[in-house]
Amino acid sequence: MAKPSLLTSQAVDFPRWYQDVVTQAELADNGPVRGTMVIRPTGYALWEGMQRDLDVRIADAGAENAYFPLFIPQSYLRREAEHVEGFSPELAVVTHAGGKELEEPVVVRPTSETIINSFFSKWVQSYRDLPLRVNNWSNVVRWELRPRVFLRTTEFLWQEGHTCHADEAEARAYARQILEDVYAAFMTDVLAMPVVKGRKTARERFAGAVNTLTCEAMMRDGKALQMGTSHELGQNFARAFDVRYLSSAGQREYVWQTSWGVSTRMVGGLIMCHGDDAGLRVPPRLAPVQVLVMLVKEDPAARSTAEGLVADLRARGIRARLDGRDLAFGRRAIEAELKGIPVRVDVGPRDLAEGNVTVVRRIAGDKQTIAVGAVLDTVARALTDGQQALHDEALERRLANTTDVTTVADALDAAKTGWARIPWHLLGPEGEAELAQQAVTVRCLSTAEGTVPELGDGPDGDAAALADPSILAYVGRAY
Repeated sequence: MAKPSLLTSQAVDFPRWYQDVVTQAELADNGPVRGTMVIRPTGYALWEGMQRDLDVRIADAGAENAYFPLFIPQSYLRREAEHVEGFSPELAVVTHAGGKELEEPVVVRPTSETIINSFFSKWVQSYRDLPLRVNNWSNVVRWELRPRVFLRTTEFLWQEGHTCHADEAEARAYARQILEDVYAAFMTDVLAMPVVKGRKTARERFAGAVNTLTCEAMMRDGKALQMGTSHELGQNFARAFDVRYLSSAGQREYVWQTSWGVSTRMVGGLIMCHGDDAGLRVPPRLAPVQVLVMLVKEDPAARSTAEGLVADLRARGIRARLDGRDLAFGRRAIEAELKGIPVRVDVGPRDLAEGNVTVVRRIAGDKQTIAVGAVLDTVARALTDGQQALHDEALERRLANTTDVTTVADALDAAKTGWARIPWHLLGPEGEAELAQQAVTVRCLSTAEGTVPELGDGPDGDAAALADPSILAYVGRAY
Protein backbone atom coordinates (compact mmCIF):
# COMPACT_ATOMS: atom_id res chain seq x y z
CA MET A 1 0.00 0.00 0.00
CA ALA A 2 1.28 3.46 -0.83
CA LYS A 3 1.52 5.75 2.16
CA PRO A 4 -0.04 9.22 2.16
CA SER A 5 2.56 11.74 1.01
CA LEU A 6 2.24 13.84 4.18
CA LEU A 7 2.88 10.96 6.60
CA THR A 8 6.48 10.88 7.80
CA SER A 9 8.17 7.48 7.58
CA GLN A 10 8.87 5.69 10.86
CA ALA A 11 12.44 5.07 9.76
CA VAL A 12 13.02 8.79 9.19
CA ASP A 13 11.48 10.24 12.36
CA PHE A 14 9.40 7.99 14.60
CA PRO A 15 8.10 10.74 16.95
CA ARG A 16 7.07 12.83 13.98
CA TRP A 17 5.38 9.81 12.37
CA TYR A 18 3.41 9.31 15.60
CA GLN A 19 2.22 12.91 15.64
CA ASP A 20 1.35 12.73 11.94
CA VAL A 21 -0.82 9.66 12.53
CA VAL A 22 -2.59 11.26 15.49
CA THR A 23 -3.40 14.29 13.36
CA GLN A 24 -4.11 12.79 9.94
CA ALA A 25 -6.10 9.81 11.24
CA GLU A 26 -8.20 12.37 13.13
CA LEU A 27 -7.55 10.83 16.53
CA ALA A 28 -6.90 13.95 18.61
CA ASP A 29 -5.87 17.60 18.63
CA ASN A 30 -3.87 19.56 21.16
CA GLY A 31 -6.10 21.41 23.62
CA PRO A 32 -5.90 25.16 24.28
CA VAL A 33 -4.06 24.63 27.60
CA ARG A 34 -0.58 23.18 27.28
CA GLY A 35 -0.60 19.42 27.75
CA THR A 36 -4.32 18.91 27.24
CA MET A 37 -5.92 17.11 24.33
CA VAL A 38 -9.20 17.03 22.44
CA ILE A 39 -10.02 13.42 21.59
CA ARG A 40 -11.81 13.32 18.25
CA PRO A 41 -14.56 10.78 17.43
CA THR A 42 -12.17 8.32 15.74
CA GLY A 43 -9.84 8.31 18.73
CA TYR A 44 -12.66 8.28 21.26
CA ALA A 45 -14.25 5.28 19.55
CA LEU A 46 -11.03 3.35 20.21
CA TRP A 47 -11.12 4.36 23.88
CA GLU A 48 -14.81 3.43 24.14
CA GLY A 49 -14.06 -0.02 22.72
CA MET A 50 -11.31 -0.51 25.30
CA GLN A 51 -13.58 0.77 28.05
CA ARG A 52 -16.49 -1.53 27.13
CA ASP A 53 -14.36 -4.67 27.11
CA LEU A 54 -12.46 -3.81 30.27
CA ASP A 55 -15.63 -2.85 32.13
CA VAL A 56 -16.99 -6.37 31.65
CA ARG A 57 -13.72 -7.94 32.78
CA ILE A 58 -13.55 -5.71 35.85
CA ALA A 59 -17.14 -6.57 36.78
CA ASP A 60 -16.35 -10.27 36.34
CA ALA A 61 -13.51 -9.76 38.83
CA GLY A 62 -16.05 -8.59 41.39
CA ALA A 63 -15.61 -4.79 41.31
CA GLU A 64 -18.56 -2.40 41.03
CA ASN A 65 -18.47 1.02 39.37
CA ALA A 66 -18.76 4.17 41.46
CA TYR A 67 -17.79 7.82 41.09
CA PHE A 68 -15.75 10.10 43.37
CA PRO A 69 -15.20 13.89 43.30
CA LEU A 70 -12.74 15.65 41.04
CA PHE A 71 -11.72 18.06 43.81
CA ILE A 72 -9.84 16.77 46.85
CA PRO A 73 -9.01 18.76 50.00
CA GLN A 74 -5.26 19.36 50.02
CA SER A 75 -5.07 18.09 53.59
CA TYR A 76 -6.14 14.62 52.41
CA LEU A 77 -2.97 14.18 50.38
CA ARG A 78 -0.80 15.16 53.34
CA ARG A 79 -2.05 12.21 55.37
CA GLU A 80 0.13 9.75 53.44
CA ALA A 81 3.61 11.29 53.31
CA GLU A 82 5.15 9.13 50.57
CA HIS A 83 2.08 9.56 48.39
CA VAL A 84 2.03 13.35 48.53
CA GLU A 85 5.79 13.52 48.02
CA GLY A 86 5.49 11.39 44.89
CA PHE A 87 2.75 13.54 43.36
CA SER A 88 3.70 17.03 44.55
CA PRO A 89 5.48 18.09 41.33
CA GLU A 90 2.40 17.17 39.26
CA LEU A 91 -0.39 18.68 41.36
CA ALA A 92 -2.83 21.28 40.10
CA VAL A 93 -4.15 23.23 43.11
CA VAL A 94 -7.21 25.49 43.19
CA THR A 95 -6.81 28.41 45.62
CA HIS A 96 -9.59 30.74 44.42
CA ALA A 97 -13.20 30.01 43.47
CA GLY A 98 -16.44 31.97 43.41
CA GLY A 99 -14.51 35.21 43.41
CA LYS A 100 -12.75 34.60 46.73
CA GLU A 101 -9.82 32.75 48.23
CA LEU A 102 -10.66 29.29 49.53
CA GLU A 103 -10.20 28.56 53.22
CA GLU A 104 -8.41 25.36 52.24
CA PRO A 105 -6.90 24.81 48.77
CA VAL A 106 -8.27 21.86 46.83
CA VAL A 107 -6.29 19.57 44.56
CA VAL A 108 -7.60 18.57 41.14
CA ARG A 109 -7.63 14.76 41.27
CA PRO A 110 -4.19 13.31 40.32
CA THR A 111 -5.33 9.87 41.55
CA SER A 112 -8.03 8.87 44.00
CA GLU A 113 -6.45 6.90 46.84
CA THR A 114 -7.02 9.68 49.36
CA ILE A 115 -10.58 10.67 48.50
CA ILE A 116 -11.71 7.05 48.16
CA ASN A 117 -10.16 6.04 51.47
CA SER A 118 -11.89 8.90 53.24
CA PHE A 119 -15.16 7.18 52.28
CA PHE A 120 -13.90 3.65 52.84
CA SER A 121 -13.38 4.67 56.47
CA LYS A 122 -17.15 5.28 56.65
CA TRP A 123 -18.28 2.30 54.63
CA VAL A 124 -16.13 -0.41 56.23
CA GLN A 125 -17.22 -1.35 59.75
CA SER A 126 -17.22 -5.15 59.99
CA TYR A 127 -15.57 -8.15 58.39
CA ARG A 128 -18.96 -8.67 56.76
CA ASP A 129 -18.31 -5.54 54.65
CA LEU A 130 -15.24 -7.16 53.09
CA PRO A 131 -13.97 -7.52 50.49
CA LEU A 132 -15.03 -4.10 49.23
CA ARG A 133 -14.18 -3.58 45.55
CA VAL A 134 -15.01 -0.42 43.57
CA ASN A 135 -13.97 0.92 40.20
CA ASN A 136 -14.01 4.55 39.05
CA TRP A 137 -14.06 5.68 35.38
CA SER A 138 -12.92 9.29 35.43
CA ASN A 139 -10.40 11.90 34.36
CA VAL A 140 -7.28 12.93 36.29
CA VAL A 141 -4.93 15.90 36.13
CA ARG A 142 -1.14 15.67 36.48
CA TRP A 143 0.78 18.75 35.40
CA GLU A 144 2.95 17.21 32.70
CA LEU A 145 6.22 18.93 31.85
CA ARG A 146 6.85 17.01 28.60
CA PRO A 147 3.40 16.34 27.09
CA ARG A 148 2.70 14.04 24.18
CA VAL A 149 -0.83 13.31 23.00
CA PHE A 150 -2.26 10.11 24.55
CA LEU A 151 1.10 9.16 26.11
CA ARG A 152 1.62 11.95 28.62
CA THR A 153 -1.01 14.66 28.94
CA THR A 154 -1.95 17.02 31.73
CA GLU A 155 -5.49 15.62 31.73
CA PHE A 156 -6.30 12.08 30.68
CA LEU A 157 -9.07 9.51 31.00
CA TRP A 158 -8.69 6.32 32.91
CA GLN A 159 -10.12 3.57 35.04
CA GLU A 160 -9.08 3.39 38.67
CA GLY A 161 -10.00 0.48 40.93
CA HIS A 162 -9.68 0.27 44.72
CA THR A 163 -10.29 -2.59 47.12
CA CYS A 164 -10.25 -3.45 50.82
CA HIS A 165 -9.53 -6.94 52.13
CA ALA A 166 -9.42 -8.67 55.48
CA ASP A 167 -5.91 -10.07 55.04
CA GLU A 168 -2.70 -9.43 53.14
CA ALA A 169 -2.73 -12.67 51.15
CA GLU A 170 -6.17 -11.96 49.73
CA ALA A 171 -5.18 -8.42 48.72
CA ARG A 172 -1.97 -9.65 47.11
CA ALA A 173 -3.86 -12.32 45.16
CA TYR A 174 -6.42 -9.79 43.94
CA ALA A 175 -3.78 -7.34 42.73
CA ARG A 176 -2.26 -10.18 40.72
CA GLN A 177 -5.68 -11.27 39.43
CA ILE A 178 -6.34 -7.78 38.05
CA LEU A 179 -2.94 -7.65 36.36
CA GLU A 180 -3.09 -11.11 34.81
CA ASP A 181 -6.77 -11.94 34.25
CA VAL A 182 -7.99 -8.43 33.42
CA TYR A 183 -5.18 -6.25 32.06
CA ALA A 184 -2.74 -8.69 30.47
CA ALA A 185 -5.55 -10.84 29.05
CA PHE A 186 -7.25 -7.79 27.52
CA MET A 187 -4.03 -6.41 26.07
CA THR A 188 -3.09 -9.75 24.54
CA ASP A 189 -6.50 -10.91 23.34
CA VAL A 190 -8.06 -7.62 22.24
CA LEU A 191 -5.23 -5.15 21.62
CA ALA A 192 -3.01 -7.93 20.15
CA MET A 193 -0.13 -6.60 22.28
CA PRO A 194 2.00 -9.34 23.91
CA VAL A 195 2.96 -7.61 27.16
CA VAL A 196 5.62 -8.62 29.65
CA LYS A 197 4.16 -9.06 33.13
CA GLY A 198 6.33 -8.24 36.11
CA ARG A 199 6.73 -6.15 39.21
CA LYS A 200 8.42 -2.82 39.63
CA THR A 201 11.59 -2.32 41.62
CA ALA A 202 11.47 -0.18 44.75
CA ARG A 203 12.80 2.74 42.70
CA GLU A 204 9.93 2.55 40.19
CA ARG A 205 7.14 1.64 42.62
CA PHE A 206 3.94 3.71 42.85
CA ALA A 207 4.15 6.32 45.62
CA GLY A 208 2.51 4.86 48.73
CA ALA A 209 2.43 1.24 47.53
CA VAL A 210 4.34 -1.70 48.95
CA ASN A 211 4.40 -3.48 45.59
CA THR A 212 3.55 -2.50 42.01
CA LEU A 213 2.78 -5.01 39.26
CA THR A 214 2.99 -3.89 35.65
CA CYS A 215 2.32 -4.78 32.01
CA GLU A 216 5.09 -3.51 29.69
CA ALA A 217 4.90 -3.46 25.89
CA MET A 218 7.55 -2.80 23.26
CA MET A 219 6.81 -0.15 20.66
CA ARG A 220 7.99 -0.34 17.05
CA ASP A 221 10.97 1.89 17.83
CA GLY A 222 12.17 -0.46 20.58
CA LYS A 223 11.10 1.70 23.51
CA ALA A 224 8.91 0.46 26.35
CA LEU A 225 5.48 1.69 27.33
CA GLN A 226 3.92 0.97 30.71
CA MET A 227 0.43 -0.13 29.70
CA GLY A 228 -1.17 -0.67 33.10
CA THR A 229 -0.34 -1.21 36.76
CA SER A 230 -1.82 -2.95 39.79
CA HIS A 231 -0.64 -1.99 43.27
CA GLU A 232 -0.57 -3.64 46.65
CA LEU A 233 -1.05 -0.75 49.06
CA GLY A 234 -0.56 -2.80 52.20
CA GLN A 235 -2.04 -0.88 55.14
CA ASN A 236 -0.45 2.52 54.39
CA PHE A 237 -3.63 4.30 53.38
CA ALA A 238 -5.75 2.32 55.83
CA ARG A 239 -3.67 3.69 58.70
CA ALA A 240 -3.62 7.21 57.28
CA PHE A 241 -7.43 7.28 56.90
CA ASP A 242 -8.35 4.89 59.73
CA VAL A 243 -9.98 2.26 57.51
CA ARG A 244 -10.60 -0.50 60.03
CA TYR A 245 -13.06 -3.33 60.51
CA LEU A 246 -14.28 -5.42 63.41
CA SER A 247 -12.99 -8.96 62.85
CA SER A 248 -14.98 -12.13 63.60
CA ALA A 249 -12.89 -12.37 66.77
CA GLY A 250 -14.05 -8.95 67.87
CA GLN A 251 -10.75 -7.13 67.19
CA ARG A 252 -10.42 -3.80 65.34
CA GLU A 253 -8.10 -4.44 62.38
CA TYR A 254 -6.78 -2.31 59.53
CA VAL A 255 -7.79 -3.47 56.06
CA TRP A 256 -5.32 -4.50 53.35
CA GLN A 257 -5.75 -2.67 50.05
CA THR A 258 -5.10 -2.62 46.32
CA SER A 259 -5.44 -0.01 43.59
CA TRP A 260 -5.07 -0.46 39.83
CA GLY A 261 -5.57 1.46 36.61
CA VAL A 262 -5.18 1.82 32.85
CA SER A 263 -5.68 4.96 30.80
CA THR A 264 -5.97 6.57 27.37
CA ARG A 265 -2.22 5.90 27.17
CA MET A 266 -3.31 2.55 25.71
CA VAL A 267 -4.47 4.40 22.58
CA GLY A 268 -0.94 5.75 22.14
CA GLY A 269 0.45 2.26 22.70
CA LEU A 270 -1.88 0.86 20.06
CA ILE A 271 -0.63 3.41 17.52
CA MET A 272 3.07 2.81 18.22
CA CYS A 273 2.88 -0.97 18.49
CA HIS A 274 0.87 -1.71 15.35
CA GLY A 275 0.98 1.37 13.10
CA ASP A 276 2.94 1.44 9.84
CA ASP A 277 3.88 4.06 7.26
CA ALA A 278 0.29 4.12 5.94
CA GLY A 279 -1.14 4.93 9.39
CA LEU A 280 -3.01 2.92 12.00
CA ARG A 281 -3.59 -0.81 11.95
CA VAL A 282 -6.40 -1.52 14.39
CA PRO A 283 -6.86 -5.06 15.76
CA PRO A 284 -10.17 -6.39 14.42
CA ARG A 285 -11.51 -7.29 17.89
CA LEU A 286 -11.18 -3.64 18.92
CA ALA A 287 -11.98 -1.89 15.64
CA PRO A 288 -15.13 0.28 15.84
CA VAL A 289 -15.57 -0.45 12.11
CA GLN A 290 -14.27 -3.87 11.20
CA VAL A 291 -15.36 -3.78 7.57
CA LEU A 292 -15.88 -0.72 5.38
CA VAL A 293 -18.01 -1.45 2.33
CA MET A 294 -17.05 1.27 -0.15
CA LEU A 295 -18.81 2.31 -3.33
CA VAL A 296 -16.17 2.87 -6.01
CA LYS A 297 -18.61 5.17 -7.82
CA GLU A 298 -22.29 5.88 -7.55
CA ASP A 299 -24.36 3.28 -9.37
CA PRO A 300 -27.84 1.91 -8.46
CA ALA A 301 -26.82 -1.76 -8.72
CA ALA A 302 -23.55 -1.20 -6.86
CA ARG A 303 -25.30 0.71 -4.06
CA SER A 304 -27.94 -2.00 -3.70
CA THR A 305 -25.24 -4.70 -3.50
CA ALA A 306 -23.19 -2.66 -1.03
CA GLU A 307 -26.18 -2.07 1.23
CA GLY A 308 -27.00 -5.77 1.12
CA LEU A 309 -23.45 -6.71 2.07
CA VAL A 310 -23.50 -4.33 5.04
CA ALA A 311 -26.77 -5.85 6.25
CA ASP A 312 -25.46 -9.41 5.83
CA LEU A 313 -22.20 -8.62 7.63
CA ARG A 314 -24.03 -6.99 10.53
CA ALA A 315 -26.37 -9.97 10.76
CA ARG A 316 -23.26 -12.10 11.23
CA GLY A 317 -22.12 -9.91 14.13
CA ILE A 318 -19.49 -8.02 12.14
CA ARG A 319 -19.26 -4.26 12.64
CA ALA A 320 -19.73 -3.01 9.07
CA ARG A 321 -20.35 0.44 7.61
CA LEU A 322 -21.19 1.74 4.14
CA ASP A 323 -19.07 4.52 2.62
CA GLY A 324 -20.94 6.01 -0.31
CA ARG A 325 -19.86 9.61 0.20
CA ASP A 326 -19.54 12.00 -2.69
CA LEU A 327 -15.73 12.10 -2.41
CA ALA A 328 -13.02 10.79 -4.73
CA PHE A 329 -12.51 7.05 -4.27
CA GLY A 330 -8.74 7.46 -3.80
CA ARG A 331 -9.21 9.97 -1.01
CA ARG A 332 -11.63 7.68 0.80
CA ALA A 333 -9.30 4.69 0.38
CA ILE A 334 -6.36 6.59 1.90
CA GLU A 335 -8.56 7.71 4.79
CA ALA A 336 -9.54 4.08 5.48
CA GLU A 337 -5.85 3.10 5.50
CA LEU A 338 -4.94 5.96 7.82
CA LYS A 339 -7.65 5.00 10.29
CA GLY A 340 -6.62 1.36 10.20
CA ILE A 341 -9.97 -0.18 9.26
CA PRO A 342 -9.10 -3.91 9.08
CA VAL A 343 -11.01 -4.86 5.91
CA ARG A 344 -12.40 -2.87 3.01
CA VAL A 345 -14.83 -4.25 0.43
CA ASP A 346 -14.84 -2.17 -2.76
CA VAL A 347 -18.02 -2.42 -4.79
CA GLY A 348 -17.92 -0.94 -8.29
CA PRO A 349 -20.02 -1.39 -11.41
CA ARG A 350 -17.15 -2.83 -13.49
CA ASP A 351 -16.36 -5.74 -11.11
CA LEU A 352 -20.00 -6.18 -10.24
CA ALA A 353 -20.85 -6.77 -13.92
CA GLU A 354 -18.89 -10.02 -13.53
CA GLY A 355 -20.38 -10.77 -10.09
CA ASN A 356 -17.25 -9.70 -8.21
CA VAL A 357 -16.02 -7.22 -5.60
CA THR A 358 -12.54 -6.40 -4.27
CA VAL A 359 -11.50 -7.19 -0.69
CA VAL A 360 -8.61 -5.14 0.72
CA ARG A 361 -6.91 -6.40 3.90
CA ARG A 362 -5.27 -3.54 5.81
CA ILE A 363 -3.15 -5.70 8.10
CA ALA A 364 -1.84 -8.11 5.48
CA GLY A 365 -1.54 -5.26 2.97
CA ASP A 366 -3.07 -7.10 0.02
CA LYS A 367 -6.23 -7.18 -2.03
CA GLN A 368 -8.12 -9.78 -4.05
CA THR A 369 -11.09 -9.93 -6.37
CA ILE A 370 -13.73 -12.42 -5.22
CA ALA A 371 -17.30 -13.38 -6.00
CA VAL A 372 -20.00 -11.43 -4.11
CA GLY A 373 -21.23 -14.70 -2.60
CA ALA A 374 -17.83 -15.34 -1.02
CA VAL A 375 -17.59 -12.02 0.83
CA LEU A 376 -18.91 -13.11 4.23
CA ASP A 377 -16.57 -16.07 4.64
CA THR A 378 -13.60 -14.19 3.19
CA VAL A 379 -14.10 -11.24 5.51
CA ALA A 380 -14.54 -13.43 8.59
CA ARG A 381 -11.24 -15.21 7.84
CA ALA A 382 -9.49 -11.89 7.18
CA LEU A 383 -10.57 -10.54 10.57
CA THR A 384 -9.40 -13.64 12.43
CA ASP A 385 -6.13 -13.80 10.53
CA GLY A 386 -5.48 -10.10 10.98
CA GLN A 387 -5.92 -10.22 14.75
CA GLN A 388 -3.45 -13.09 15.05
CA ALA A 389 -1.00 -11.53 12.59
CA LEU A 390 -0.73 -8.30 14.60
CA HIS A 391 -0.06 -10.23 17.80
CA ASP A 392 2.50 -12.51 16.20
CA GLU A 393 4.30 -9.63 14.51
CA ALA A 394 4.53 -7.67 17.77
CA LEU A 395 5.77 -10.71 19.68
CA GLU A 396 8.39 -11.52 17.04
CA ARG A 397 9.59 -7.91 17.13
CA ARG A 398 9.91 -7.91 20.90
CA LEU A 399 11.79 -11.21 20.98
CA ALA A 400 14.13 -10.11 18.20
CA ASN A 401 14.91 -6.84 19.98
CA THR A 402 15.41 -8.19 23.50
CA THR A 403 19.03 -9.02 24.28
CA ASP A 404 20.23 -11.15 27.19
CA VAL A 405 23.17 -9.44 28.91
CA THR A 406 25.19 -9.72 32.10
CA THR A 407 26.69 -6.24 32.54
CA VAL A 408 25.46 -2.67 32.88
CA ALA A 409 27.51 -1.63 29.84
CA ASP A 410 25.90 -4.27 27.66
CA ALA A 411 22.46 -3.34 28.98
CA LEU A 412 23.04 0.29 27.99
CA ASP A 413 24.16 -0.80 24.54
CA ALA A 414 21.10 -3.02 24.02
CA ALA A 415 18.79 -0.22 25.18
CA LYS A 416 19.85 1.90 22.20
CA THR A 417 17.59 -0.14 19.92
CA GLY A 418 15.46 -2.34 22.19
CA TRP A 419 15.40 -4.01 25.57
CA ALA A 420 18.02 -5.76 27.64
CA ARG A 421 17.27 -8.67 29.93
CA ILE A 422 19.70 -9.15 32.81
CA PRO A 423 19.59 -11.27 35.99
CA TRP A 424 18.52 -8.94 38.79
CA HIS A 425 21.23 -10.24 41.12
CA LEU A 426 23.84 -9.06 38.58
CA LEU A 427 22.27 -5.60 38.31
CA GLY A 428 20.75 -4.72 41.66
CA PRO A 429 19.83 -1.22 42.90
CA GLU A 430 23.37 0.06 42.26
CA GLY A 431 23.30 -0.97 38.61
CA GLU A 432 19.76 0.37 38.30
CA ALA A 433 20.92 3.77 39.53
CA GLU A 434 23.77 3.71 37.01
CA LEU A 435 21.33 2.98 34.18
CA ALA A 436 19.05 5.79 35.31
CA GLN A 437 21.86 8.29 34.76
CA GLN A 438 21.56 7.43 31.06
CA ALA A 439 17.72 7.62 31.04
CA VAL A 440 17.43 3.83 30.98
CA THR A 441 15.10 2.20 33.50
CA VAL A 442 14.27 -1.24 34.83
CA ARG A 443 10.82 -1.71 33.37
CA CYS A 444 10.01 -4.71 35.55
CA LEU A 445 11.29 -7.83 37.27
CA SER A 446 9.99 -11.02 35.71
CA THR A 447 11.07 -14.60 35.04
CA ALA A 448 12.22 -16.43 31.93
CA GLU A 449 8.76 -18.05 31.81
CA GLY A 450 7.07 -14.66 31.91
CA THR A 451 5.61 -15.03 35.39
CA VAL A 452 5.51 -12.31 38.03
CA PRO A 453 7.93 -13.01 40.90
CA GLU A 454 6.50 -12.76 44.39
CA LEU A 455 7.55 -9.92 46.65
CA GLY A 456 9.63 -11.25 49.53
CA ASP A 457 8.65 -10.86 53.17
CA GLY A 458 10.04 -8.21 55.46
CA PRO A 459 10.43 -4.43 55.23
CA ASP A 460 12.36 -4.68 51.97
CA GLY A 461 10.78 -7.43 49.94
CA ASP A 462 13.11 -6.66 47.01
CA ALA A 463 16.14 -7.85 48.94
CA ALA A 464 15.16 -11.50 48.57
CA ALA A 465 15.14 -11.14 44.79
CA LEU A 466 18.86 -10.33 44.82
CA ALA A 467 19.55 -13.88 45.92
CA ASP A 468 17.34 -15.48 43.28
CA PRO A 469 19.13 -15.95 39.93
CA SER A 470 15.85 -16.82 38.18
CA ILE A 471 14.53 -13.25 38.51
CA LEU A 472 15.30 -11.14 35.44
CA ALA A 473 15.23 -7.38 34.98
CA TYR A 474 13.81 -6.03 31.73
CA VAL A 475 15.71 -2.84 30.93
CA GLY A 476 15.05 -0.17 28.31
CA ARG A 477 14.21 3.37 27.41
CA ALA A 478 10.58 4.24 27.94
CA TYR A 479 7.85 6.69 27.06
